[in-house]
Amino acid sequence: MHEVTDKPARVNGVELHAAGEAPDAATLRQRACVELLRQRAIAAGLLAADDEAGCDGVISEAAAEAIEGLIDREVEVPEPDDEACRRHHAANAAQFDEGEALRLRHILFAVTPGVDVVALRKHAEHVLLEVRSHEDGVDPFVEAARTQSNCPSGAEGGDLGWLTRDDCAPEFARELFGRDELGVLPRLVHSRFGLHVVEVLERRPGESRAFEAVAGAVRASLRRQAYHTALRQYLALLAGAAELEGVDLDGADTPLVQ
Repeated sequence: MHEVTDKPARVNGVELHAAGEAPDAATLRQRACVELLRQRAIAAGLLAADDEAGCDGVISEAAAEAIEGLIDREVEVPEPDDEACRRHHAANAAQFDEGEALRLRHILFAVTPGVDVVALRKHAEHVLLEVRSHEDGVDPFVEAARTQSNCPSGAEGGDLGWLTRDDCAPEFARELFGRDELGVLPRLVHSRFGLHVVEVLERRPGESRAFEAVAGAVRASLRRQAYHTALRQYLALLAGAAELEGVDLDGADTPLVQ
């Protein structure tokens, strides 16, 4: 349970939540990072000075566009060289296998406009705990999917059948493929659609591919990692020059850089 405080967290005096609201630490970090970027966009002349900051984590469309332009302009992402790509492939060859498929079922908690994401995450984590802590011989997943899931697959107990990487959103696939886990995953999977409780029922391994056949995908994977690292470092610089109250960004990941 989060402590309710009458003193909102702030970034350079801009409040991140209303008095009496108690966002969790991850939500506060996300809002603080977005606010740091919004303020930097104003200072860089990419956003009007009268752009209003929301204390609910929602920013204007103009601010979102300005932040995207700011990141493109000020966050330098190094291009991985051939040697780095080959090392990455050698260490993570399973991620680039061809034909790997998983038989999945899931429970989707959709993130829609106006939804209380903190409350939704708490509820999703509660359902995750329930389906992971059942007794032998009892399977609560089907009923939970039928009554809780926002996906049409809920009517089938959350069954998604066999899926390949190409069948999934990239951020969803990254959490599931190239691994060995079976059963209900111990953490929620985040995607553009919302929060997922996922069970891997079966894995069908793919065929290994030589580096030359997947060089483009390897380079894209390393470039994505480099982008996350560069954005994290950029945010750390902004945080170091800012006055932060009630939020700690030291060494912490946020959904912006995961």
